Amino acid sequence: MSDFVFRINPNIILGSYSLSRLGQLVLEWGTRFIVIMDPILKEVKLADKITQSLNDRKVEYFFFNELAEGSCSKTVERALSLAKEGHIHGVIAVGGVTALNVGRAVAAMFNEVHSFNTFLDGAQPNTNPIPCICVPSTYRTPFVFTNEVPITDSRNHQVKLLKVQKNLCKLVLYDPNMTLTLTDNQKATLSIELISMAVEAYLSQKANFFSDTFVEKGLQLLTYALDGSPSLDITTPEEILLAQAGTMLSLATTSSSLGLASLLSLTINSRYSIVKPLISSILLPYMLEDAAKYKSSQIVKLAKIMNCIPEDENPSSEEICNYFIDSIRQRIAKANLPTRLKDLNLTIEQLSLAVEDVKQIDIVNTLPRSMSTDDIFDFVKKAY
Repeated sequence: MSDFVFRINPNIILGSYSLSRLGQLVLEWGTRFIVIMDPILKEVKLADKITQSLNDRKVEYFFFNELAEGSCSKTVERALSLAKEGHIHGVIAVGGVTALNVGRAVAAMFNEVHSFNTFLDGAQPNTNPIPCICVPSTYRTPFVFTNEVPITDSRNHQVKLLKVQKNLCKLVLYDPNMTLTLTDNQKATLSIELISMAVEAYLSQKANFFSDTFVEKGLQLLTYALDGSPSLDITTPEEILLAQAGTMLSLATTSSSLGLASLLSLTINSRYSIVKPLISSILLPYMLEDAAKYKSSQIVKLAKIMNCIPEDENPSSEEICNYFIDSIRQRIAKANLPTRLKDLNLTIEQLSLAVEDVKQIDIVNTLPRSMSTDDIFDFVKKAY
């Protein structure tokens, strides 16, 4: 076993109403910021809470919310140009994965003189970043704790993992109240994606005692949030349980690795702008079916944590794996989510391009088993 090395750069603050402290906290890194924010937050009245906290502390700021094209290189270049013109001290990224990705990319590249495409093509930044403060509005942040940022290359619609500096993100502030505006459908989709992330981290070749501990506890908290606590002693509100579970499972994927469902969701999203959690939820049952053939003991553990085994039964490992897979499909059906990739109006020819893109991402080398492009395409055909 290789040595376990784990570094985490940003401070993490998780608590209700912690958003009200944002203005106080960011003063440690400056007084003028670009706020990269999901435009939906203004519609649901959350933007006002951001501005009030900054205004109360006399923090100067201006907004960038042109995120309709997602976290693509064109979006990053527009935000980066605006940030440089504004002579900012740091970046505050507020919202879902797109806002956080764009915010981190802007902070990483702010002091660079070469074109952004140079770094998309593999160059390493050699200047210091400016501080980035991330405020997620959902309860999963798969790349925030890593030194990589997934960005869609606008030249060819392929996803690239942008390499960024280790000391980029200074603070991740989770306020569970930010998630209260999510619909039941959104929460169901995000929760299934979290389960997928947990399974990937648990089965990865990079899994270790640390990531396993975070997966097991994170899934337990997620199960409490989704299905209720088995004990009256646990009275933590659902939104806090979801935030805690999301934080732990995001840290687990950082210490271990994401897997095939996440990789395909990234490449398909970059090519065709399909929502990533929707793709992950479709692929999760098929990923479990594949993994049950060679990683059944780990799946049995996860099934027990999520209470997928009927009472008064003593099933075999194979039966427990099937119970787990069936429980996931029941969650998908209950949320009325699509169950096949063809339900997303994609052709198999389109998906073949996304499969080819997967092999260009380093994470493919940490999958539970070695998979060629043909193997990945066979997997996609089963889910199609």
